[in-house]
Amino acid sequence: MYKTGIIGCGKVAHLHAKALQNAPQSEFTAVFSRTLDKAKSFAATYGVKAYNNITEMVEKEKLDLVMVCTPHPNHLEPTLEAMAAGAHVIVEKPLASTLADCDVMIAASKKYGKKLGVISQRRFYESVQRAKKAIEDGKIGKPALGTVTMLGWRDENYYKSDPWRGSWEHEGGGVMVNQAPHQLDVLLWLMGEVDEVYGTWANLNHPYIEVEDTALAIVKFKNGGLGNILLTNSTKPGIHGKIHVHGSNGASVGIQPEAGAMFIAGMSGISEPPKNDLWTIPGEEHLLAEFIKEDTAIFHKIDPTVHYIQLQIEEFMDALAQGREPLVTGEEGRRTVELFTAIYRSTRDNKPVKFPLKAEEGRGDMDGRLG
Repeated sequence: MYKTGIIGCGKVAHLHAKALQNAPQSEFTAVFSRTLDKAKSFAATYGVKAYNNITEMVEKEKLDLVMVCTPHPNHLEPTLEAMAAGAHVIVEKPLASTLADCDVMIAASKKYGKKLGVISQRRFYESVQRAKKAIEDGKIGKPALGTVTMLGWRDENYYKSDPWRGSWEHEGGGVMVNQAPHQLDVLLWLMGEVDEVYGTWANLNHPYIEVEDTALAIVKFKNGGLGNILLTNSTKPGIHGKIHVHGSNGASVGIQPEAGAMFIAGMSGISEPPKNDLWTIPGEEHLLAEFIKEDTAIFHKIDPTVHYIQLQIEEFMDALAQGREPLVTGEEGRRTVELFTAIYRSTRDNKPVKFPLKAEEGRGDMDGRLG
């Protein structure tokens, strides 16, 4: 058993609380908010203790693991404090809004000997696991072309639902930082290391926010493969998210993790089951209908907003018990931040960006966002 807690009491924290309550290895114990009354209200819902001091919470309750559920630019400080107090940490996506914060968090995990993970629960979708195994088994040859298409929608009420949404300072970015990290993570997991990115972003139809609502990029991977990324919050009512990988032998695997209205934590549910929407591996084409049937049946038996987070928490706890690294480490989380940072820099400098990226210091433009 691992004693667990949550830092931050916003909408997404309720999904983590339910996952921590459900996970058999977890003893959900405490929650932190800077505002004690807010922590007490949240804690009362789940029968745990409330704190407004992270160090006190971790030390007094002897927490083994905490989940950081604060807004993206505010992931760094609570992570450092929790690790210094003795806890392992899983951070809500993305790992941080800047590479500089990522690097400090990863260094801290090594300094304190604590494991660091980032929520990437879509890796645990059956459809994603299926595609990953097919690629690892060589069924499509070498991954040659990877695409992400995320056609979503966010309205003005969404951006007004929390005071931090829609600003560079408090959200850290737009569609790339908030809505797309899951899709970018899966693309990177399936395609491998990036060599170069050329990208651009814009705000097409959300004049009441500072950040981007749309981004596009062309990616060159180190294995010689190519990639294309299209992300937007500008298509009503929100249509779908798709990740496709086409192989060197001509076979393809595809995942549709989102369809219909886009999921918004605390505001809407997942309307349609995640599924494989493309499967042309020779001799396996007929399996696509079976996959969809299986995944639809699973979808209707679970709460998908909680179930896959719980699976990742359980995998992280298994890693603690076995003394190994979890599936999604801090370094893996940094790769997603590196990818969207490259798109910001490419837009600023109007040229391709070579990998790996180091954090930029002293420019004052939020690593390309304000350039």
